Order: sequence, then C-alpha cells, then structure tokens
Amino acid sequence: MLLTLALILFVLWALGVFAFKITAGVIHLVLVVALIVGLVHLFRGRRA
Repeated sequence: MLLTLALILFVLWALGVFAFKITAGVIHLVLVVALIVGLVHLFRGRRA
C-alpha cells in the first residue's frame, strides 16, 4: 500500500516537472513526501 502511494506521488511529481510547470515548491514537496513514504515502506518491511 505504501509503495503504491509512493509510486503515485513520484509519477505526479514527474508530471508536474515535465508537463504542467507547477511551482517549484509544490513539486519538491510531493517528491519529499514520496521519498518519505518509500523509506517508511522499506524500513517497516512486510508484516503479514
């Protein structure tokens, strides 16, 4: 679930950078959130 969220946020960041020219602050904020979610997923691991 977290990995999917991180991927979606990364794709939104990439679209913002290359397609929509959103302000730099918002783009980088989305990237930072995606990286944090990805790291949380990595360190928590799968607990089934």
